[in-house]
Amino acid sequence: MFEHDAARLHEIAAECLALARGMGASDAAAEISESSGLSVNVRRGSVETIEQTRDKGVGVTVHLGRRRGHASTSDFSAPALAQTVAAAYEIARHTGEDDCAGLPDPDTLASDIPQLDLFHPWNISVEEAVAMACRMEAAAFDTSAQVDNSEGAWVSVSHGQFVLANSLGFAAGYPYSRHSIGCAPIARLGDAMQRDDWYSADIVPQRLADPVKIGRYAAQRALARLGARKIRTCKVPVLFEAPLASGLIGHFVQAVSGGSLYRRTSFLLDSLGKDVFAPHIDIVEDAHQPAEPGSAPFDSEGVATGRRTVVSGGRLHGYFLSTYSARKLGMTTTGNAGGAHHLALTSRLTRQLDDLPAMLDRLGTGLLVTDLMGHGINGVTGDYSRGASGFWVEKGVIVHPVEEVTIAGNLADMFRGIVAVGSDVINRGGRRTGSILIDRMTVAGH
Repeated sequence: MFEHDAARLHEIAAECLALARGMGASDAAAEISESSGLSVNVRRGSVETIEQTRDKGVGVTVHLGRRRGHASTSDFSAPALAQTVAAAYEIARHTGEDDCAGLPDPDTLASDIPQLDLFHPWNISVEEAVAMACRMEAAAFDTSAQVDNSEGAWVSVSHGQFVLANSLGFAAGYPYSRHSIGCAPIARLGDAMQRDDWYSADIVPQRLADPVKIGRYAAQRALARLGARKIRTCKVPVLFEAPLASGLIGHFVQAVSGGSLYRRTSFLLDSLGKDVFAPHIDIVEDAHQPAEPGSAPFDSEGVATGRRTVVSGGRLHGYFLSTYSARKLGMTTTGNAGGAHHLALTSRLTRQLDDLPAMLDRLGTGLLVTDLMGHGINGVTGDYSRGASGFWVEKGVIVHPVEEVTIAGNLADMFRGIVAVGSDVINRGGRRTGSILIDRMTVAGH
């Protein structure tokens, strides 16, 4: 699975740091990584692509006081390592000084590193992966004669390991895995066609959904979209299906991340301690959830991670900061170099029975959004405008599918206008939430 063992990665990191010190670096950091993977795609029962990957890399950062240089290579040989460290050193020599540059403060580095069970190998052969993808796609076709085409089905296997070390004495790493399977069928009604998809992703291969059920559900989603039409422009409640609702968390994270804040390009500037969500909303970051996507014992600088409340009762209690962005803001790192960790958005009003049908009942008359297109989000103003498709709902009952509409609002208003969060919880990319109901948005149709 890997060409080198963890001990060798530690040796390479130590070699890089010794070379940097020998050149006169005041500080240095190195990250040594290796990964392998398998990706299989089939379409209409035939193999389209089989990709087997094996990558490795060395990234070296050299500090000369407040000057910083970075260089990388995929060659682990001694001459290549020396050349890479020398390149980073030369870049640092010719870079301007930055008062916020430098390694993390020693007291922020992880010392007691938890074992989070993030590595679960999937020893599936190419033949087994192809057979699984074919079963998934066949299940979609078997759902209805109207499902007569496909964009394919896939099986993806990914394993990696890395070691991060710096001249302050930090040196740690771990292996990790990420696997997924999915299907994208196409349904037809006359000359009209509709596509949808569904997938399952997890660190643990045994927790992936049944391939047959994925294919069948993806087909049902595509079939449900047949006969879609536009609606008249209106202002109504909008219910974001759970997989899309996780995207709203992503927009929030971007707005309260260090880069956006110190550049003053965020609509949530100076929001710490202020109400930014509806008063029943909580968001918790817990980087130490065992065997969960988004978990990590330390960030990409080696800073310790943990559990913290980011939003409580709608009020913002924390930003997402790296060492550099924290220094730019006169604050302390939150252990988020490299991004947010495992996040969960919950509502204090959610009941166990608040599944999707219950959320439709809460919606009343409005739009259930199941697909979004485009990137019409202005991070500075919070203005939100995206192409959408889904279903028109009246009195809690789906009436017909909808396509070619645009939903528009402002993220600040949308966050404060969250009416309910469903119990239909899903984890997408380390962001965990149920469906989210917004009280009012503009739906532009015809």
